[in-house]
Amino acid sequence: MKLTIQHLSKQYRRDFWGLRDFDLELGPGVIGLLGPNGAGKSTLMRMLATITRPTQGSILWNGADSIKSPDAIRTVLGYLPQDFGVYPNLTAVEFLEYLAAIKGLDAKSSRRRIDELLQVVNLVDAVKRPLGSYSGGMKQRVGIAQALLNDPQLLIVDEPTVGLDPEERLRFRNLLSDLSGQRIVLFSTHIVSDVEAIATEIVIIHKGRKLQHRTPEQLLQTLEGKVWQWIVASETLPNLKQKHIISGTIRRENGIQVRVVSETIPAPDAESVPPSLEDVYLHEVAQGAVPK
Repeated sequence: MKLTIQHLSKQYRRDFWGLRDFDLELGPGVIGLLGPNGAGKSTLMRMLATITRPTQGSILWNGADSIKSPDAIRTVLGYLPQDFGVYPNLTAVEFLEYLAAIKGLDAKSSRRRIDELLQVVNLVDAVKRPLGSYSGGMKQRVGIAQALLNDPQLLIVDEPTVGLDPEERLRFRNLLSDLSGQRIVLFSTHIVSDVEAIATEIVIIHKGRKLQHRTPEQLLQTLEGKVWQWIVASETLPNLKQKHIISGTIRRENGIQVRVVSETIPAPDAESVPPSLEDVYLHEVAQGAVPK
């Protein structure tokens, strides 16, 4: 099972590329696509889901060209878009039966599959309620259920935790982790903690370009010995922000504790601390924003 992306680009206007010369090769696991809003994450996912056609490049599923023959990937694809909507007057069962029919699934086997999925996403107790009464997290779980109707080998989930409260976010992250198994789960987010919790690989994207593709451990190693922490006076903070990447601040009784990413020690009293993925992310995005 392999998804290969080669030189993929999407041009929206003459002077604007949503994605540019993007290369990626993925196997089974949970892959977090991490980047700021507008980085190109949704553009990439829509092209992988065969909704948007690339301007240039190729997408190969097990060697088959999914741009020329999209059915090769559509039959194994599950997709939860960022703007997933539901019919508020339908129950979860009615909604999933409707989508199963659209996907051409057999009625008898799809009902059995729906019952299984409602167990998986923990919605059995709410199946008789209209979807309009569901919380945001519950609607997202319905979205995952519809994406899993055909037991996909490739599951694409776009910004799944936006707008969810902390408890629902934790439940949804655990659900994605449990679903990985022998499939490729690709989910996009700008929330570092979501990626940190479940991703086996992380792809950092900014301004339509891939900045990094490594395991979380490998990414942390890139900043080993380059993250510093010390106390500064609050009035010096604006000037410090002009000179360094500040990845965190905590107000203390004697000033502000700052966390800085720097190749060299930024102040005489700065102490080296272990890097976090938040440090790595902010560093990569800052570096990616520098004109080449």
